[in-house]
Amino acid sequence: MYFYIMSKITLTLVLSCFVLWLVPQGLLAQEKSSLMKQQTLVRPAYLKAGDTVAIVAPAGILKNRNADIQRAQELMKSWGLHTVLGEHLFSVSNHFAGTDEERCADFQRAMDDPTISAIWAGRGGYGTVRILDKLDYTKFRKKPKWVIGYSDITALHNQLHTKGFESMHAMMAAGVTEDLGDIKETVASFKAAIFGKPLGYTLEGSKYNKVGTASGELVGGNLTLLHTMLGSNTSIDLSGKILFIEETGEYAYHIDRMLQSLKRAGYFDNCKGVIVGDFSKVRVNTTPWGSSVEQLVLDVLSDYDFPIAFKMPAGHEDDNRAMIFGRNIELKVTKNESTVVFDN
Repeated sequence: MYFYIMSKITLTLVLSCFVLWLVPQGLLAQEKSSLMKQQTLVRPAYLKAGDTVAIVAPAGILKNRNADIQRAQELMKSWGLHTVLGEHLFSVSNHFAGTDEERCADFQRAMDDPTISAIWAGRGGYGTVRILDKLDYTKFRKKPKWVIGYSDITALHNQLHTKGFESMHAMMAAGVTEDLGDIKETVASFKAAIFGKPLGYTLEGSKYNKVGTASGELVGGNLTLLHTMLGSNTSIDLSGKILFIEETGEYAYHIDRMLQSLKRAGYFDNCKGVIVGDFSKVRVNTTPWGSSVEQLVLDVLSDYDFPIAFKMPAGHEDDNRAMIFGRNIELKVTKNESTVVFDN
């Protein structure tokens, strides 16, 4: 009888402990679920007439580009927007538009100034990664604003995404040409994006397209920069997301090497889809690669079943359509055409 009673007491204690363990586990699961629901990225306010855009140079030199920047200011004025220029916009320090400290200071001032609604990169080049870890997002969180650019600005897009903000992959200030008719689609899509108009594109078909549908947040940018971010706290987790990539001036084997490195690191394991933009000015090696860049991409990603859309007009060509990173999109890919539709 003694052992029977003790057994029942022991069983009761075990069950009580189990219940006490289950309760916090249930609460923890609820907390995790709640956090997942709260992970929608912060969307800065769309621009309106009277707002101010800061033009800064976080990377390469804007030597002899004064006329380009003036045209960019005139374009903004025609849209009812004001512009302010970074103090060191036209500075030169070796390879860069000013020292790391000067470029960072300009960008930080634009981030912190509550009267500025968007930060527009003057150009790309190289150097943005050198200021990433110097930036303080304390005031930016209180008044988020659009960060706009492409190419080397991918470093900022990655950082913004990991910190929970949408950003804009679009033309840069130095890209405003004398004849806007030469880049009319680029300019029109940029204007639509910053003023909050619906965004969507129908892409030309391609025999290389991998057919399928997907939805998820759009992320990505320049392949070299995505490769540069690998292993850092600004490398994006592609789980449930759709990746956009573009590149310029690289050998085919360099492109393959970067994609293989990303693949080996598990970068694509939970990806939902890939959109391939312009791969411009591919350099010719003494040993021919032997296939197109499109086939190269397909070969690297052959182990995955997600859709792949080619011929997105975005990257280092005149036709560089605006996209919002961190925004959910619907991607439909067929051999005849692909569609990319952004949620409003």
